[in-house]
Amino acid sequence: MMDEPNKKRTDANDKSSSRFRRVCVFCGSSPGKKAAYQLAAVQLGHQLVDLVYGVGLMGLVSRAVHDAGGHVLGIVPEAVLPRELIGDTPGELKDVPGMHQRKAEMARHSDAFIALPGGYGTLEELLEVITWAQLGIHSKPVGLLNVDGYYDSLLCFVDRAVEEGFVTPAARSIVVAAATPHQLHAELEDYVPVHDAHLPKLTWDWDMSSCCYGGFSR
Repeated sequence: MMDEPNKKRTDANDKSSSRFRRVCVFCGSSPGKKAAYQLAAVQLGHQLVDLVYGVGLMGLVSRAVHDAGGHVLGIVPEAVLPRELIGDTPGELKDVPGMHQRKAEMARHSDAFIALPGGYGTLEELLEVITWAQLGIHSKPVGLLNVDGYYDSLLCFVDRAVEEGFVTPAARSIVVAAATPHQLHAELEDYVPVHDAHLPKLTWDWDMSSCCYGGFSR
């Protein structure tokens, strides 16, 4: 990361030296049963400079980022706005017409993606940005905060997919996983994008107004 070879790697706790100014975080709509999930959410918030988010455990992350002086941008579909936003929401709130627009907006405003423990929605958002990276649509790192081994089964699934020839080794390297926010931040700082040479590189039209699902072009 540093120009001089004798320099130590950038300290993940030093926000001013981070290559990421704004991080998109995916997570569950509930806090989960373990206190470890909530603690990890708060610790992650302390690691981030600025935040882009949807909902969920995010209340804890967004509050931590906001209290530390960071900018918080919440992007929520109009249809679920009343249900998903309960209580005070720190920072800026942007409503969008639908789910596809939300994902495109979160991706457009972010330098990296991190998934906390969550359910179907978290997995859907996570796998989509992984797929976009595989296709070369973006080169932003994708991190899994594997709290208490929550994502062990998913990582085993991906490794099995590589073994069976459904995912290339290059595509496997897209997913960066670590057990703590500090470890994950350090791994993401060192991430080097790897595009699957077997797939054509695509560009992404972030303006979702031109198409209900976004535009791809070769």
